[in-house]
Amino acid sequence: MYERILVAIDGGPSSALALSQAIAVAELAAAEVKVLFVVDDSELFFESSYPESEDMMRAIANVGTTALARASTRLESAGVRFLTELIERPITPGQISATIVERADRWPADLIVMGTHGRRGLRRLIMGSVSEGVIAQTYKPVLLIRGEESPVRHAARVSSP
Repeated sequence: MYERILVAIDGGPSSALALSQAIAVAELAAAEVKVLFVVDDSELFFESSYPESEDMMRAIANVGTTALARASTRLESAGVRFLTELIERPITPGQISATIVERADRWPADLIVMGTHGRRGLRRLIMGSVSEGVIAQTYKPVLLIRGEESPVRHAARVSSP
């Protein structure tokens, strides 16, 4: 069974669901959880000449600090052993997935848990998929938790008998 579970969060609803699943698995397996927040510098990488970029990076780091504090409260309430880590710069600019995989290997995690936004089409092409990048770069098991339901699936489910 799993002894070390790495949960990558971004502060959004899918991260909260992923943390819930990680807590459930950790309780069953008596596993330790590490919650990781990687500051996304991908948009700022291309506009690093703007003076506001450092302010933006600090603001994103503050989002991470808040998200990690919320996760800590939930894990503590559940009685799960845990660590948290805020990474202020990915190992390579814009490479959040590579950073998650590197941390999972270094810790070493037995399972990676993360939320996925379920983006499709142009939004996915523009924004990329961190979860897809993690899957492509690791040999560890990855548990993806869908945070958003696509409108098409929802409509189909509502109309079915």
